Amino acid sequence: MQRRTAAPAASSNPPARSHQSHPDAAASLTNSAGELTLPNGDLYSGTLSGGVPEGTGRCVWSGSGCVYEGGWRRGMRHGIGRTEWPSGAVYEGEYSGGFMDGEGTHVAAGSSSSSSYKGQWKLDRKHGLGLQAHANGDVYQGAWVQGQMEGQGRYTWANGNNYVGTMRNGLMSGKGVLTWSTGDSFQGNWVAGVAHGYGLYTWEGGGCYLGTWSRGLKDGKGTFYPERRRVPAARLDDLRKRGVLPDVSFGAGADPEPAEADASLSRRNSGLGRPPMKKRPSLQRRRSIGAAIGVAVGVVTGGPAGPGKTLKCEDTAGSLSQILEREYAQGVLISEVVLDKSLPDSPSSKKPRLGRSRKVKDAKRPGETIIKGHRSYDLMLCLQLGIRYTVGRITPIQEREVRASDFGPKANFWMNFPKNGSPLTPSHRALDFKWKDYCPMVFRNLREMFKIDTADYMISISGSDALRELSSPGKSGSIFFSSQDDQFMIKTLRKSEVQVLLRMLPYYYRHVHTYENTLVTKFFGLHRVRPSSGQKFRFVVMGNMFCTELRIHRRFDLKGSSLGRSTEKIKIDENTTLKDLDLNYSFYLEPSWRDALLKQIEIDSEFLRNHSIMDYSLLLGFHYRARRNLQIGSSCPESILPDKLTILSEADAAEEDSAYNYRGGLILVQRGSDKNGSDAVGPHVRGSRLRAPSGCFEEVDLLIPGTGRLPIQLGVNMPARAEKEEKQEEGSKSLHHMYDVVLYIGIIDILQKYNMTKKIEHAYKSIKYKYNPLSISAVEPQFYSERFLKFVGTAFPQNSSNQ
Repeated sequence: MQRRTAAPAASSNPPARSHQSHPDAAASLTNSAGELTLPNGDLYSGTLSGGVPEGTGRCVWSGSGCVYEGGWRRGMRHGIGRTEWPSGAVYEGEYSGGFMDGEGTHVAAGSSSSSSYKGQWKLDRKHGLGLQAHANGDVYQGAWVQGQMEGQGRYTWANGNNYVGTMRNGLMSGKGVLTWSTGDSFQGNWVAGVAHGYGLYTWEGGGCYLGTWSRGLKDGKGTFYPERRRVPAARLDDLRKRGVLPDVSFGAGADPEPAEADASLSRRNSGLGRPPMKKRPSLQRRRSIGAAIGVAVGVVTGGPAGPGKTLKCEDTAGSLSQILEREYAQGVLISEVVLDKSLPDSPSSKKPRLGRSRKVKDAKRPGETIIKGHRSYDLMLCLQLGIRYTVGRITPIQEREVRASDFGPKANFWMNFPKNGSPLTPSHRALDFKWKDYCPMVFRNLREMFKIDTADYMISISGSDALRELSSPGKSGSIFFSSQDDQFMIKTLRKSEVQVLLRMLPYYYRHVHTYENTLVTKFFGLHRVRPSSGQKFRFVVMGNMFCTELRIHRRFDLKGSSLGRSTEKIKIDENTTLKDLDLNYSFYLEPSWRDALLKQIEIDSEFLRNHSIMDYSLLLGFHYRARRNLQIGSSCPESILPDKLTILSEADAAEEDSAYNYRGGLILVQRGSDKNGSDAVGPHVRGSRLRAPSGCFEEVDLLIPGTGRLPIQLGVNMPARAEKEEKQEEGSKSLHHMYDVVLYIGIIDILQKYNMTKKIEHAYKSIKYKYNPLSISAVEPQFYSERFLKFVGTAFPQNSSNQ
């Protein structure tokens, strides 16, 4: 017999082939009963042919104690047979070439648990159709491939939850229907055990939600149907015909009967870890349960209800008879629109709305809209009218490269704007004012360089919409305005800052032209207004680096200094600008992207240092994706750090059940073809997109379900992993939480020179208050740059798994 280690418990088989120098002659010999004892102690008794087991017989392996009794062929188990292991596990069924191959039943026995499998085998592995009954009471009946649940099948948990659909690598993946014991159900698309893609969640009471999910969380737009307003059957049939939803007919049929149970055949196939039993929830709980269907099959700590905090993310009271269009961002309800009002005879529509804990509305936008009577109303009118005039005046001039004469005082021009108008200016509602425009040709070319359409620029700032005034996060006393579409920021400047910008403008223009991925502030216009009251207002128009479809959940202004670098606000929200000492995150980027980012920051810092600029900041904002369920000790193991990003082809990205993410939970896809001819990454963004780390494609996009594809550029839409450290009580280890985030990064406040005022400030704080000179923000540019780069490097540490 042939020795094989692949058999589940066999250590050796009686050698046979070495005795057959002439196989054909041996095969012709008449079988005879006998016994064969090998030198290692293995014992065979049964029919022999030429000294080789052939026919039926019994073999006892001395080393392992396994016993086999059944058919033999040419010294190997073949045909129908039965193997028994010392543990009590038994396999009875078909063999081929010494392997369990064909139909067979395996029953594993143990003192504390039991499991069994009845079905098809191939080369000692479950392969084909089979029924597995686990020790914990779970049952799976369906297709297997190489020992893993793969293909169509039904998985029933001991608590009554039931899944019918496609499996992949032992997890729900593809299209399927999950039904809870409470009566709730979800039919739709799955990836790696969680709802991902289009689906229909139905509550036991009859209400349902039809929409999209991302990694177990509602993400994007969908429709909520109350108990008495069902989804039109024609719509469901159409979705099933097109393959968007699974055909529920494959879920019909009786539940499989559990097979005999015994201990696990192996730890790999020991069971799927059932989700925790759900209590019969209230309607509010059942509604919110659909926001987090993250049923991680095989993870005991997971469950259909997901994290408890997600149960608070929906507004459900008072909506029992209305069809609603809802929009979610990672499980959080951000907007709601009534599509069809209450039924006339609906008793629920007559009930008062009680217990509304929150209003459903769009995310709060920072700032205060400037309306008539606002302290900045007249100033806003002057700004809008002046910019409209300036852009309209410069646009007809033929495009050309900037010249030396386009810089400096001689390039500026001014104009009077009387309230009743003049031959060159229209009448307006504001007070009389004088308008001055600095270097208009230079800023026109800068706008074109950053791919800003002239009409869009004018409509955004000078259209019918009012600007918003923002509270200043700094100590400069500057006033900030924002356009209603959030594309542009307008900041008032001191006279000294205007002088710095004008002196630096030729070099700034050359810098941004040379380094298309520069992170320094994008300037689009420099102007001055002098109302009839006499006070001058100088302001600059800049790009808003946080202009994105994604909500910015946290934002930081980082200088690298420590003195006074913490926020004094007790209540912190997503519009609060935090500072250096508030930063308790580390951001892990793909290594090549990290190197490119730090290199560009170093180049930009060197540019500012050469012009004696200091006190600039790295403005960093990020958008949370779904929170990772991970808490670890004071150090991070390498396994939680990203190494390589999974890149999908454009075809794969179109299939929801093929959309696998890298370990950070963010999906990269091949750069999409732009059918509209627009190749811009975003508002006022230029430069090359980031390349895939694997080198599979030239450029990649970030796929955000419910939002779309976001092109990735240096400092824009950059996917990363954020590690948040939370300090505990003394003597306890710090907790580290991991998040998937999308980063937005830029360098701001680049108009402060290290002048005599700053030198005096440094000396005053160092001597009078005895502060550490190294912690003061006002330091000479060389040291400021070195400290700034060092701090940024610590905020973006290297991935230890890639060192």
